[in-house]
Amino acid sequence: MLLSISSSQRQGLSSQPRRFNFRLFSWVLPLLAVALICGYKQVKSYFVQPEAILVLGGEEERELFAAKFAQQHPQLHIWVSSGSPEWYTKKVFAKAGIPRNRLHIDRQATDTVTNFTTLVDKLQAEGIDSVYLITSDDHMRRARTIGEIVFGSRGIMLKPVPVLSGREPEPIEKCLRDGARAILWVTTGHTGATLGQTSSVLKK
Repeated sequence: MLLSISSSQRQGLSSQPRRFNFRLFSWVLPLLAVALICGYKQVKSYFVQPEAILVLGGEEERELFAAKFAQQHPQLHIWVSSGSPEWYTKKVFAKAGIPRNRLHIDRQATDTVTNFTTLVDKLQAEGIDSVYLITSDDHMRRARTIGEIVFGSRGIMLKPVPVLSGREPEPIEKCLRDGARAILWVTTGHTGATLGQTSSVLKK
């Protein structure tokens, strides 16, 4: 009897590491898959030749930077999503010598998620399958997460061009929240704006 009990105890103890290893593997494998996909897209983005410039409004510095960047890429059209008043945006690009027919200003977006959801179908209709993404460096992680999901659902690639801000990156919670909203939009067509309605959380 004692031998049988000790034997069963030994079997129970030996099965615990196997169960633990299986649980660990079930967590690590999806994370590894996501990391590989993200890494692949990041490497691929270095080789892509964008066909347009997308500027996420919200700070004057982004538009000023984008105007200079557009001077270096005279063949590309520029899409500005919300941000400064339209008259000011036009003035910034006109001062940089950018022809008016290259500039497209869209005022529909109310936050970072809608920066992408309001423009993705328009860009796709124009036959654009890759864009330079211009936003502040502290905002880029969140913007890129959303863009990879929303634009990626239409086969549009991103090439990030961060604008130096001197600020720390945004909290990872914002990135996760808006990533979830982007997935919601892809699957249902709704942006889930209420997920972010806490105090001033919807700031750029």
